[in-house]
Amino acid sequence: MSRLILFNKPYGVPSQFSGEEPTLAAHIPLAGFYPAGRLDKDSEGLLLLTDDGRLQHHIAHPAHKQWKTYWVQVEGVPEEDTLAQLRAGVVLKDGPTKPARARRIADPALWARNPPVRYRKTVPDSWLEIAIREGRNRQIRRMTAAVGLPTLRLVRIAVGEWELGALSPGAYRLIETPPPPSAPRRSGMPAVRKGSALTKRKSGKQRR
Repeated sequence: MSRLILFNKPYGVPSQFSGEEPTLAAHIPLAGFYPAGRLDKDSEGLLLLTDDGRLQHHIAHPAHKQWKTYWVQVEGVPEEDTLAQLRAGVVLKDGPTKPARARRIADPALWARNPPVRYRKTVPDSWLEIAIREGRNRQIRRMTAAVGLPTLRLVRIAVGEWELGALSPGAYRLIETPPPPSAPRRSGMPAVRKGSALTKRKSGKQRR
């Protein structure tokens, strides 16, 4: 079995253990774990960490096409055609994005952010749920800006099969999960047994 940490990364914490404080080390006292993918310093929510290199690659590498789902507070109220643009893909400076999932949602029940989001009294805001299969730098923020909806707050709630759930900011849960399937052998004979899969629902204690 592989070990996996589900961590609710607070705002202002980089996805690394070294550097200027605060870092992941202030919240996760376990050695040998490394992030499987990244989450911007000014974004919040689910960050996965593991001590298994194969699992780290399976989660983070774009070739495995893990859906990453975010709740996004934006400035403005989107029309349906704006959401359609996000779903179809928008053109960024580094090229068009792949099709995404996007829909408007009711204001989610989230913890208060520290520092709080700055609002403009004359401009309404709304919440979207956006899921992507890419991992470009600050991609969600760039996508919403491209369609005229600047991001105010960004919270990742799921990566592939794993969900943030009820984890509070700065808390983590350590679980065990089956290792990812091995890559096929060069001879062409499959090395992956049918039915092999990662699973999210394993018991584990929330830690702070």
